[in-house]
Amino acid sequence: MVCLFAAAGMMGVFLPATVVHAGEITVYTSYEEDEAAAFLAAARRDLPDIKVNMLRLSTGDLHARMLAESANPRHDVIWGWAVTNMVDPRILNMLESYQPQGIEKVPARFRDAKNRWFATTGYMAAFCVNNEVLKRRNLPMPTSWEDLLKPKFKGEVVMPNPASSGTGYLQIASILQMKGEERGWRYLEALDKNIAQYIKSGSRPCNAASAGEFAVGASFALRAIKNIDEGFPITMVIPSEGAGNELEATGLMKSSRNKKDAKRFIDWALSANAVNEYYKWKEIVTVSGGTMPKNFVAAGLPEDIGSVMVDMDFDWSATNRDRILNTWQQRLER
Repeated sequence: MVCLFAAAGMMGVFLPATVVHAGEITVYTSYEEDEAAAFLAAARRDLPDIKVNMLRLSTGDLHARMLAESANPRHDVIWGWAVTNMVDPRILNMLESYQPQGIEKVPARFRDAKNRWFATTGYMAAFCVNNEVLKRRNLPMPTSWEDLLKPKFKGEVVMPNPASSGTGYLQIASILQMKGEERGWRYLEALDKNIAQYIKSGSRPCNAASAGEFAVGASFALRAIKNIDEGFPITMVIPSEGAGNELEATGLMKSSRNKKDAKRFIDWALSANAVNEYYKWKEIVTVSGGTMPKNFVAAGLPEDIGSVMVDMDFDWSATNRDRILNTWQQRLER
């Protein structure tokens, strides 16, 4: 691993907002379900005296929930959530400055100047292409976003819905940033003619392609790698124009009723054991100390991952998020 730079699932049990016990915290996350389960298990091993309740929601759904609960937040820590959403001023206002132990291991460009958040992990866009469907339908192997415009791919492409999926939004935002907005929207409208479905989750397009329902699922690299490891007949394709990407951040809620243990959990997120877990699961890790797994390389992920990543402007993505999503919903949502 080069040091750079989804539906709700409930793990643990919520307590009423007024009930507080020492040694118990609630964490909100948008890590994928299997990632979240692995990371949480590691945290519980290292922090056995803290009961960690966790709510997992897709990026967009978690954003909506946090805004809806802003008058009375129900959690102590936001963990592994898209930086593009974290830098929303309404969210930043809910966060308390905190410098966790080990923060010096995270390069300054991957943390907030006011210490309200830091990013340890990230993910990037990739296509999951079903080799058997390509052969059966005499389709060429796509290597770029432009290839998906070919008439042969009509009805053969699925993408995440950017209004609910962080992966979907980074795909749209990266296309607009790479091409410029005018050309970018023209491209997306042309691509829409070949899209069979916009799916709520970032991982499900890959799963649908892996199952042979469609030829191409626009998803993210780790889902492609996992599905290849599970034996699905797919190829991971990183688009030649570059892979849009997102960083995943962690922060302390001002409203936390158990800041002592919330801070211990955040400190753990930068511990050696936590970082070792990240390297097992994430294609982008901002903290040094691990090695890219062999199966990542075998699936086609370059060891110099920075060479394929779009240089994302996260502030632009955040500032323009509502406008971009409104435009997408008006023009393309079904």
